[in-house]
Amino acid sequence: MEVGVLKEIKAEENRVSMTPAGVEVMKQNGHTILVEKNAGAGSGFDNEAYVKAGAKVVVAAEDIFNRCEMIMRVKEPQPSEYELIREGQVFFNYLHLAVAEELAHALIKSGSVCIAYETIQKEDGSLPLLTPMGEVAGPMAVQEGAKYLEMAQGGKGVLLGGVPGVDPGTVLIIGGGVVGMNAARKACGLGAKVYIVEANLERLRYLSDVMPNNCFLIMSSPAAIRELVQIADVVIGSVLVPGSKTPKFVTREMVKTMRAGSVLVDVAIDQGGCFETSKETTHSNPTYTVDGIVHYAVSNMPGAVPKTSTLALTNATLPYAIEIANKGWQKAMRENPEIKLGANVVKGEVTYKGVADAFGLEYFAVDRLL
Repeated sequence: MEVGVLKEIKAEENRVSMTPAGVEVMKQNGHTILVEKNAGAGSGFDNEAYVKAGAKVVVAAEDIFNRCEMIMRVKEPQPSEYELIREGQVFFNYLHLAVAEELAHALIKSGSVCIAYETIQKEDGSLPLLTPMGEVAGPMAVQEGAKYLEMAQGGKGVLLGGVPGVDPGTVLIIGGGVVGMNAARKACGLGAKVYIVEANLERLRYLSDVMPNNCFLIMSSPAAIRELVQIADVVIGSVLVPGSKTPKFVTREMVKTMRAGSVLVDVAIDQGGCFETSKETTHSNPTYTVDGIVHYAVSNMPGAVPKTSTLALTNATLPYAIEIANKGWQKAMRENPEIKLGANVVKGEVTYKGVADAFGLEYFAVDRLL
């Protein structure tokens, strides 16, 4: 199979979907890899490294769209590319379609086979292609929250870890999954007082066993969140509903009760966000203020540290890419239910219920196409 690796063109996205090491493994499996020129530059991989690994470096993205049976990229197709996607072409990347109606309709129209990283799911419910990015975004959320607490950044002027004789800052984390747990570890390590609110009692029991003593675990409820936001210096939203819009856990009225200069960090913004006042921002313009509260809502947080996040992500994606390329998408989905759950839009039909529900579209089980 000819597999294409596109350069990221979304603003300030520096990751790449395949490393030279990944190219070498794909070549060993008999596949031809086309890599767009400078696709790996932001992650520290030059064109020569890809050539040495056995890839063909091409100048124009159009060549990849025209030639390749499967295309890989980290982020979703951009509007300038919608007309380039061909019928039957496999697109394997992050899509987040439940908050991207224009993209969803473009992919339906294209007749392509769109497999989303974020909805590939294991039998135990874990999301293997979101986990590595959660492990990056969680600590980053604390770093950014701590930075924007500084008065020069619009914050209240609190050092998150405190100093001897002075109380530390308070961090509220909504959601105790991969992002939430890793954020809590970082915040606890700084010395902050940390609260995690989580709706799953078994998860709370697990966190109770593994988290340090300055992490306090609370069963999630509107009342608990309403009370805790009033004392929090940083609130991190890390709730995920796979493939669907994220519910709003912090309302505008709750934001109004927070202390001026506090910081909201919405890690879930790529699925619509946890906070009613959230709107997507970028690395070059990451924050804005509502009712005196600093909001940070960058949708591709790991893109700021691509030399770490690319390696973490491609370690997880490569086995799935190999299976899809070796077997073809239909056989891969028949034999691997994890990949089947990644099917979001296939040959003009919406095959993921969360996406269909988001826009009132008809849902079709992908099994009928296999």
